[in-house]
Parts: sequence; C-alpha cells; structure tokens
Amino acid sequence: MILGIPREIKTFENRVALTPSGADSLCRDGHTVVVETGAGLGSGFSDQEYEVAGAQIAPDAAAVWSQAETILKVKEPQPSEWPLMRRDQVVFTYFHFAADRDLTKAVVDSGIVALAYETVQLPNGTLPLLVPMSEVAGRMAAQEAAKYLEKTFGGRGVLMAGIPGTPRARVMVLGGGVVGTNAAKLAAGLGAEVALFDVNLERLRYLSEVLPPNVETLFSDPHIIRHHLAHADVIIGSVLLPGKRAPKMVTRDDLKRMQSGTVVVDVAIDQGGCFESSRPTTHATPTYIEEGIVHYCVTNMPGAVPRTATLGLTNATLPYVRQLANQGWKNATEKNEALKKGLNIVNGEILHAGVAEAFAA
Repeated sequence: MILGIPREIKTFENRVALTPSGADSLCRDGHTVVVETGAGLGSGFSDQEYEVAGAQIAPDAAAVWSQAETILKVKEPQPSEWPLMRRDQVVFTYFHFAADRDLTKAVVDSGIVALAYETVQLPNGTLPLLVPMSEVAGRMAAQEAAKYLEKTFGGRGVLMAGIPGTPRARVMVLGGGVVGTNAAKLAAGLGAEVALFDVNLERLRYLSEVLPPNVETLFSDPHIIRHHLAHADVIIGSVLLPGKRAPKMVTRDDLKRMQSGTVVVDVAIDQGGCFESSRPTTHATPTYIEEGIVHYCVTNMPGAVPRTATLGLTNATLPYVRQLANQGWKNATEKNEALKKGLNIVNGEILHAGVAEAFAA
C-alpha cells in the first residue's frame, strides 16, 4: 500500500502524522511511505531521517495526495486540501465532523473513506487514539490557564499557587475523563484549589482516591456548577460525547455570574465547545474577552508542543495504521471492532450516528 504523509497546514500546527520510526515499521512491512518535504520539521524530524527510514520525499502536497491510497494526517483536511481528496481514498486523521458542517459536506462529496481517530473505541469505552492528545491538552489547559490569569493577558492577576497569606487560585474542571483528570492533576500540582465535576459517581470515587488532596470531586449538576462559577478563577471545559457535539455546560448568562478576568479554557472546542460563548481560536490569536471573561479556545492545543504530541500520537496510531496497510480498510475494520467505530463517512454515506445526529436538522 502507498501511504501519504502531507505537511500539516492548519495555523501553527507543527505536528506530523508519523515519525521516521513509524515510517520504518511500515516500509519493513513492504509498504511505500511518501512524505511531503518538510512535513516533520515542526516536530524536529528532518527529510533525511525519513529517507533513512525508507520513505520517499515528495515535493508538495499534491504529489502526496495524488499517489497515496491512504493519507495519514493529524488535523482535519483544510479547505485548500479538499480538492485533493478523491473517491475511495482512505483518510485517517482527527475529523471532529459534528462541529463543522462545511467539512462534512466536502468529505461526503469527495467520496473518501473517512476514518476518524477520535471515534476509534475499545469495548470498555476507551478512545485509544484520543487519549494521548487528551493527556497533552489536559495538562496544557492548566498551564495555559496559569499564564492567562496574569493581568497582562486580561486575567484576574492571580497566581495559581498563591503565596503564604494569600488565597490560591480556584480552578473548576468540568468532566472527569482523560482531559479533565490531567487538567486537575497539573492544576493541583501548581498549587491551585481544584474542584472536578462529573456525573459518574464511580469515576468520582476513583479520582478522589488517586488525585492530590487539593482536588475536590463533585457531582455535576447545574445548581452546583452555577454556585462555583461565581468564585472560580479558572474553568476548564473537558466534557466529551464521542463523535457528537459537546454539551453546553456554561451559558452566556452564566458569564455574568463570574468574576471579571476569569479564564475559561474550552478543550472541547473541536466538538463545538462546552461554553455557549466559545468560538474557535488559533495559536496565533489564542484568546478573546467576552463579558470580561478571558476565553482560550484553541482547536489544536497539542500543536504547540509538537515533539511530545507527535511521538505520543504515533505510539497510539501505528498499530492501527499497520492493520489498515496490511489488510486493507475493509478487512481491517471487519476484524477490528474498535477500528470499525472510526468509520465516520464512507463513499458519501455518513455512518457514525453522532455525526448524522449533528446535521439531522
């Protein structure tokens, strides 16, 4: 099989879909790997490293897309890439269709086989290809919140850990999944007072045992969330419904209950966001202020730490990529139920219920 690795072109996206080590594995399996020149530079991988691994270097994106039977990417195809997609070509990447009608239409019209990292799901509910990026984004959420709390960025001027004689920052984390757990852990490590909300009591019991003592676990309901909003310095939104639009946990009216300079970090923005006032931002302009509240809604947070993120992503995706390459997408998805759940759109037909539901109206 010919696998193509184009350079990512989303604003400030420095990750690449495959490391040279991953390319080596695929080439040893007998496949052809075509990498766009410069694709790995943002993550610290040179063209020469890919060539040593056995990959071919293509001069531009068009050369990669035209040759490849399967395209491996990090982020969803951008508008300039849509004309390069062709019927029956497999594209394996993060799509997040439910938050993007135009992308969904373009993929339906193209006839490609859209395999979404974010909906590959194990029998126990784990999303193995979302986990590494969720770990990165969760830890970054607390890190970025600490920065944007600074007055120079429009924040309240509060130090996460405080100092003796002053209060620590109060951090709310909405959702106790991988993102929320990592956000809570890092915020607690920075010395903040953390309240983590979830609706799964078993999960809360587990988290109360493993997280530091400055993390309080609370059952999530609108009343208790509204109560805490009035006192929070940071709110991190991390609620995820696989393949579906994220639920709105905080409304525009709720912003008026919050203190001016409070920072909200919406990690669920790829799926439409947890905050009603959220809109996508980029690393070039990561924040905006609405009702006095600092909103950080970057849609590709791990793109800021590409070396870590690329290594983590390839660790997770490579076994699935090898199955696709060795068996073909039809056989691979028939034999692997987790991979089958990654099929979102095939030859113009929307297969994933969450994506269909998002555009049913």
